[in-house]
Amino acid sequence: MYSTNPNSYDNFSGGPPQAPLFSQDSTTTGIPVSSTNQYYTSDNSRSETYLESKKRDPWSSGLCDCFSDWRNCCKTFWCPCVTFGQIAEIVDKGSSACGVNGAIYTLIACVTGCACCYSCFYRAKMRQQYALKESPCGDCLVHLCCEYCALCQEYRELKAHGYDLSIGWHGNVEKKTRSLEMASMPPAVEGGMTR
Repeated sequence: MYSTNPNSYDNFSGGPPQAPLFSQDSTTTGIPVSSTNQYYTSDNSRSETYLESKKRDPWSSGLCDCFSDWRNCCKTFWCPCVTFGQIAEIVDKGSSACGVNGAIYTLIACVTGCACCYSCFYRAKMRQQYALKESPCGDCLVHLCCEYCALCQEYRELKAHGYDLSIGWHGNVEKKTRSLEMASMPPAVEGGMTR
């Protein structure tokens, strides 16, 4: 009743034979053959151009603008583990505590003398979250050469994004939630209606 010959259907379909959607000799890319999306290409030139065209924002302050926030500058100079802990808690979105990150930073600084190996990863993570340019050079090089200035710049950047680093991630979330609730509440009517 049914033919096992795949070409027998073509004799009755009336149209030209269709190319198979999948062939055994082509490479498997996971992209549908009939896709018309412009970003699906066999060469990576279009997708790389798309990624390069994505605009990266500049930092809100320069690397050497440490004295624009002199309190943080002094705190970072005398106790960089506190500044780093505050930055890491915000960048991790509260999944790690300020004290834990500061203790790890101090431990690495005491054992290896090079805590920048740990802090540069948080700079890279922060740059990805806020689409910031990698400037003036690579993240690890910035932290290796100017550790305290890099920490101060990251602190100022998070403040520019509206965070109060002294209250931590959960405090900032609560503060934002409270302000949204206050904005969504209808105004109170005093006295009611009178004639």
